[in-house]
Amino acid sequence: MTGRRPLRRSAAGALVAILAALVLAADQFVKHLTITHLPLEEAVPVLGDFLQLYFVRNPGAAFSLGAEVTWIFTIALSIVAAIIVWKAFGLRSRLWAVVLGLLLGGVLGNLSDRLFREPGFPVGHVVDMISMPWMMPAIFNVADIFIVGGMISVALLVVFGLRFDGTRDRDHAAAETDAGARPLSEDRGVVEADAPAPASGVATPAADAETEGR
Repeated sequence: MTGRRPLRRSAAGALVAILAALVLAADQFVKHLTITHLPLEEAVPVLGDFLQLYFVRNPGAAFSLGAEVTWIFTIALSIVAAIIVWKAFGLRSRLWAVVLGLLLGGVLGNLSDRLFREPGFPVGHVVDMISMPWMMPAIFNVADIFIVGGMISVALLVVFGLRFDGTRDRDHAAAETDAGARPLSEDRGVVEADAPAPASGVATPAADAETEGR
C-alpha cells in the first residue's frame, strides 16, 4: 500500500503561507483585544490559578531576559523567518509544510511586535497576556505557543527521519542497500553464464582417472 504522493513545491509553499498568515492574524487579534480590554499588569482570573490573563509588555525574551538588548531578538526572529521562507521553496512534505507554516506564523507574530509596537522600530515590546502560575512563572502569548510547539515538532520530524521532499531516511537507506547488493548478484550471474562448458570428446582429469581405473 503506497502513501500519498508528495505535494508540488508551489502547493507546499502556499500551505506554509496560508498557515503563517492565519497564525499571525490570530496572534495580532488577541493582542489587540488584550491592549483594548485588559488592565496593564493586573491579573484577571479565567480558571482560578490554573489560567489567568495578565497583560504585560515584554522587552526581552522569556522571563524578560535580555531586556537591554531587544534589537538582538529582532535580528534573531528575522533570521529564523528568512530561513523558514527559504526552506519553504523546496518543500514537498505535507507535515513539514504544516509545521513550518505554524512556526513561521508564530515568529512573525512576535517579530511584528518588535518592529511596529512601542517604543518603536526595532525595539518594540512584545505583548504577553497568558499566565499559568501553577506551571511556570513566565507570561506568554499566542505566538509563543506556536513557536514552542513548532520547535518541538521540528525536532520530532528530524528524529523520525522525515525529509523535506516527503521521503524518509530509512527509504534512502533501503534503496542504497538494494543498489549495493544488486551488482554483486548480477556479476555472479554473468560469471556463471560466461564459464565455458567442457567440450565433448575432451578429456578431463576426472575422466582420465576413471579410465585408468578401468
